[in-house]
Formats: sequence, C-alpha cells, structure tokens
Amino acid sequence: MKMKKVMTSELMSTKALDLLRDVRNLESDNLLAYVLNLYEKGGLVNVRDIVCTHTHSVKMRLLFGRKHFKETTKDGSLGPMEKEHFDAIFKALDCFFSFYIADYYSLFRGWNLQGEEVVLREAVDIIAKYNKMIIDEKIGLWRKNCDANKNVPKDWLDILFTLKDDKGKPLLTPEEITHLSIDLDVVGIDNAVNVIEWTLAEMLNQREILEQAVEEIDRVVGKDRLVQESDVPKLNYVKACIRETLRLHPTNPFLVPHMARQDTTLAGYFVPKGSHILVSRPGIGRNPKTWEEPLIYKPERHLTGDEVILTEPDMRLVSFGTGRRGCVGTKLGTYMIVTLLGRLLQGFDWTLPPKTGKVELVESKENLFMAKPLLACVEPRLDPNMYPKRRARLA
Repeated sequence: MKMKKVMTSELMSTKALDLLRDVRNLESDNLLAYVLNLYEKGGLVNVRDIVCTHTHSVKMRLLFGRKHFKETTKDGSLGPMEKEHFDAIFKALDCFFSFYIADYYSLFRGWNLQGEEVVLREAVDIIAKYNKMIIDEKIGLWRKNCDANKNVPKDWLDILFTLKDDKGKPLLTPEEITHLSIDLDVVGIDNAVNVIEWTLAEMLNQREILEQAVEEIDRVVGKDRLVQESDVPKLNYVKACIRETLRLHPTNPFLVPHMARQDTTLAGYFVPKGSHILVSRPGIGRNPKTWEEPLIYKPERHLTGDEVILTEPDMRLVSFGTGRRGCVGTKLGTYMIVTLLGRLLQGFDWTLPPKTGKVELVESKENLFMAKPLLACVEPRLDPNMYPKRRARLA
C-alpha cells in the first residue's frame, strides 16, 4: 500500500510529470539525432533497436537523471552496461508472463523445474546490481549536500530520497528504493517497443494508413516545429493507430494472473473463490463478438468520439489495464508512445528495403512481439535545421 501510494501521488503525479517533461523532450530530440545518424550511414534502420534505445534512455533519465551507468557512447546507442541491463529487463518480463507450474502447485517452488527460477533470479540480480550502483552513488551525494534548498529533485530517485514520514524520517529505506527501481524498470517498457514496431509494420504494409497519420501530424503540428507532448490530445488518428495495435498485437498473451476473492458469476460462468483468473489479451482484442473483421488492421474503427484515448474502461481491448489494478502510469505511457511515434513519422519518410514486397506479420513463439525485428529505410522529410543535435544533458 505504501509503494502504491508513492507511485500514484509522487512519481506519477501531474507535478512530477511536469517536472520531468524537459528530460523526456531531451531524449525525444536525441531519438531524431540517432535516426538521422543511421540515415547518413546508409538509411537502413532496425526499428526495434531504435525504440529499445529510446525507451531505455527515457527510463534511465526519469529514474536516475542520466542515460548511461558510466561511459557514454559517441552515437547515442546503448553501451555494454545498458545493453546488459536492458536484456535483463526483457528476460525478467518473459519469465513474469510465462506459464510456470509452481504458480499453481506451490510444493514445486524452489525446484526450478522449468529453469525459469534461476533465469529470473539472475535477471533481477543484474537489474538490481546496476540500479544499486547509482542509488548508492546518489545517497552519498545527498548526504554531502544536506541543504534542502540545493537538493532540488531532478529525477524519480531524488523524489524518493526527499519523501518523509509523519515523524520527519525518510519514508523509504535504500533497500526499498532499490526494489521499487526494479519495478519501475520493467513496467511499460515492453509495451512501447511492441506498439511502435507493430504499428510501423502495419503502416508499411498499408501505405494509406501511414500517409493519413503523417497528414494529420503536418496539419496539427506543421513542419516548422517538432511534435510535443502538448500535441497528443489532438493527434487522434495517430492514437487510433496505436489503439488498433494494442487491440490486434498485444505484448503478451495474458495479463498477470488474478485470483477470485469470493464466489462469483462472470458472463454466465460460475467462478469459485480461489480460482486463478487469466485474462487473454488476444482473446479480448480479437473477439468477433466485439469487433467487426477482428483480424483486419483498421484504425478508423476507433474514431468514434471527439478525442481518442488509449485507455479502455470497457475492456474491449487491453492497453493499460482498468479498475483498481490498472496501470498508474497511463498518462506517462500515453505521452511516451504517442510522442515517439509522432516524432518518427514527422521526421522521416519510411519505406521498405529494396526487393521487399511486404512485411511478414508473424508473431514470436516466446511472446507476441514480431518474430523478426522490423527493418526499414528512412529519409529526412523536414528542413535540415529542424533536426536536433545529440545532447548528453539539459542545457
């Protein structure tokens, strides 16, 4: 309960999101500089790689106030430490969402029957090792500079350090901050990577969808400034494309398991107390009783009101969840995904590599990501002066 309150009232509050807006803008600028550098080297872009780089960089900035653990890279890509950290996050996520028999028969816990207990522990230890390295460093800096007027929070870690209980003592211990930092690392990062890659893949197979999204960006934003988070409410077609991707191409087959607290009846089925409930993401999003032509990618189906939102209270698709167990980072996730896709579409023309007919829309066997990373060619579509230079820190 304490951690949930910290997340909702401190880290994901409007005040905190506004405080860190410049940090997110910095990495949005760096994304364009990174892709432009790839264009100058040949024009072929690994979409999954650039989105992984961007999302990891944003999370690092938000959480720790920096992009790299130690040494920076010249081109803005992830360094060896960042790659190990990022790979560990995805290993942990694959374990979280996989079927594990010990979840249903507790007597098997600790036996490592499927090998996942060891894999998960190793992945979490790697994440914790790198996070603790920065946390310990920051604790030392805060202890040296105890003047509250000088210790202005610049990232989530700073905010966590400043929290006090009703007796004026630190609300969180260093161990609690480390564990919370691991949770913050793994939440949402897979969603952004999956959504952007599948959306661009569908757009490349249906050029009219890509062109309509670009036309909306040019109309709402123009070409004399870059897409900002403040543009998100007006980019309805872009958000409709993202909603359609969330519906048709969810990140994982199921939500995290839930348990029935009491006997209940759901859709005419009796569910006994203690039953494990697995919510099928594809089962909901591709349900022919809910959606016409459920296997066809049609963003227009979501243009039904004044403003398109990514949340779905009626559970016709799974985006950020809903109800008491819904994602507390819905607003941040919306900003990140829409701004990221908007910048990529605004800044570059996207085409398939030569001799490539269509993108193969095949799902991975491990999760619902694309089986092969999406490769595409890019070409700048804005005035050269519009592309930011890569920056290591805020001015």
